Amino acid sequence: MCGITGWLGFHHDLRNERHVIDAMTATMTKRGPDDRGVFIDTHIGLGHRRLAIIDLPLGHQPMTVETPDGVVAIVYSGETYNYRELRTELRSRGHHFITDSDTEVVLHGYLEWGAHLPHHLNGMFAFAVWDGRTDELTMVRDRLGIKPFYFSETTDGVVFGSEPKALLANPLIGRDVDLDGLRELFAMTKQPGWALWRDIRELEPGAMVTVNRNGSQQRTYWTLPARRHRDSLDLTIDTVRDLLTDTVDRQLIADVPRCVLLSGGLDSSALTGLAAKRLGTEGQRVHSYSVDFADQEDNFTPDEMRDTPDSPFVRDVAAHVGSMHRDVVLNPADLSDPDVRRAVIAARDVPAGMGDMDTSLYLLFRAIREESTVALSGESADEVFGGYRWFFDEAARTAHTFPWLAFQSSMTTGRDALLTPDLRRELDLDAYVADQYSAALEAVPVVDGETGDERRMREICHLHLTRMVRMLLDRKDRASMAVGLEVRVPFCDHRLVEYVYNTPWAFKTFDGREKSLLREATRHVLPQSVIDRTKSPYPSTQDVKYAESLQQQLADVAADRDHPVFSLVDHDWVGSAVDADAATLTGATRTQLDRTLDLFHWIDMYSPTLHLA
Repeated sequence: MCGITGWLGFHHDLRNERHVIDAMTATMTKRGPDDRGVFIDTHIGLGHRRLAIIDLPLGHQPMTVETPDGVVAIVYSGETYNYRELRTELRSRGHHFITDSDTEVVLHGYLEWGAHLPHHLNGMFAFAVWDGRTDELTMVRDRLGIKPFYFSETTDGVVFGSEPKALLANPLIGRDVDLDGLRELFAMTKQPGWALWRDIRELEPGAMVTVNRNGSQQRTYWTLPARRHRDSLDLTIDTVRDLLTDTVDRQLIADVPRCVLLSGGLDSSALTGLAAKRLGTEGQRVHSYSVDFADQEDNFTPDEMRDTPDSPFVRDVAAHVGSMHRDVVLNPADLSDPDVRRAVIAARDVPAGMGDMDTSLYLLFRAIREESTVALSGESADEVFGGYRWFFDEAARTAHTFPWLAFQSSMTTGRDALLTPDLRRELDLDAYVADQYSAALEAVPVVDGETGDERRMREICHLHLTRMVRMLLDRKDRASMAVGLEVRVPFCDHRLVEYVYNTPWAFKTFDGREKSLLREATRHVLPQSVIDRTKSPYPSTQDVKYAESLQQQLADVAADRDHPVFSLVDHDWVGSAVDADAATLTGATRTQLDRTLDLFHWIDMYSPTLHLA
C-alpha cells in the first residue's frame, strides 16, 4: 500500500524538473511513511512513497526492468492477493524475480501480458507503467475502485497521482472549481470521473488509460457482468461461503501486524469470525477494534437509521471468537477538534461534510495504527448483499432517483439548504441528479426475460455497486492512508461481487430479511445476537455537546462576513443555525453545520479559485 505520482511531458526535459517530481511525491508521505523513491528519464518522472506490507527489505519503488529495447518502470499502490500464483506462472514462462513483493510480479506480468495484465490480477490496485520500449505510459485502476487514481491531461502528456494533492503540486495544474464540480459535491450521485477540481479527473474503476506521443486512449477492461443465475439456493449459500472464506484467507497475508474492524454488525462480525477461524489454525488470535462514543450506550436513542447501539454486539462477537479486542472511545471534544477536521479535509482533498462520521473514522484508524498496519473492513457488504434500509422501503425502491436520496436521512435531506439562494439556483441539483440517474440506469446490463421486481432490484444493486460504493471506498481509503494504515475490503473481491450481483433478489432475501445470503453463509462463525440483529450503519455521536461545539466554532466563522466561504454559504442560514437550541437541531441541520465548517477550512487550506457562474 503506497502513494504514487508521476508526470509525462513529451515537450519537457523532466531531468530538469526533479524539484517538481519531489514536491509531488512529498504530498504522498502519509500514504507511504516507510520509504520514498523517484525515477526520472527525459520525458517521464515517477514518484513513490511506500507503506511496507510485503517483503519489507526489498520492495523499494519505482521498480524497473532493463530490456534490450529500453527500461520498463512501475509505481504501484495496493495489493495483488494472487501474486504468489502469478509468480509461479511467470517463472514457468521464463521470468526471474529478485524480491518477494507483489509489485515485481505485476511488473513482470506487464512484460508478459501487456494490456491484458489487469485480467490476471485479483486485488486492489492503482499503478502506472512507463514502457521505454514504446515511450508509452499505461495507468490502471482496480475493478471496484478500491484504490484511488487521479490524472490530468496536459498539452504534451499527463500528470497523475493517488490523490489530487499530488497533481496540485505541479504548476501545470490549476486549483479551479466550477459549478459542475460543486454540483456533485452536494448531490451525492458519484458522477464517474468526478474529482471536484476542474482540471483533474478520476480514473474510473475497471479502466486503463494509455498515453503516448499521439495522445491518450481510455478503455474499460471490466464492468459488472449480468448473467442468469442457475445455482440452487443451497449451492448459492455454499458458494458464497467458499468465496468469502477464500477471500479472507488471501487478504490476511502480510508481513506486518493485522487486525479486523468490528462494529457488531453482520458484515464486520462475519469477517472477524472468519479471520479468527483462519488465524486459529496458525495458533494465533485475531485482534479487533471498534469505535464508540463516551456514554453512548447508556444514553442511546433510536433514530431513522439505527435501532440499537453497537457496544453489546461488539462484546458478544469478541467473546464468541476470542478476539483480542480494543474499544476506541471518543468524546465530543475529540470529534469536533478543528485540527482533526483539517486533517480529514487534507486527507480527502474535498469538503465532504460527513462530520463526526469522518473524524471518528480517522481517529479510529489513527489509534489502530499504533498497533497494526493492516486491517480488514466490512465495507461494501451492504451494496453487494442488499443491506440498506432503502432496499426495503417501497417509496425509495420505486422513486425515479437514486434510492439513497429518496430515503430521508440526515445525510441526504436538505443537502443544499446552507447555500446562498443564487448558488442554489445556479446548481439546480434536482436537474443534475435527474441527469445522473438517467445516465446510471442506461449503464445497467440487461438479462433476457428479467422483468418487474427482479429487474428493478438489479437496477438498484447496480446503482449501489457502481455509484454509492465508490463514495464509501474513497472515504475509507483516504482516512486510513492518512495515518499509514492499509484497510482491505474482502467484500469487494470481484469474484464475490460478480456472483452475488447475479443471484435473484429472492435469494438475497430468502428468509425475509436483509443480507440473507451473507447471514446464512457465515452463521457458523457468528453469535446468535448478531444473527438476529437488524442492519445498523456506521455510528454517529448523539451527544448534544458535539452540536454545541459546532455552533461555537461557526459563530466565529460568521463574525467575518467577508470570508470567501460566504460566496457559497448563506450567512443568514448560518446565523439561524448558530442561534438555535442545540438540543433541538435535526440531524440534517447538524450535518449542514459540519459541511459549512468543512467548506470554511477547505477554502483556507486549498485557496481554490471558485467559478460560480
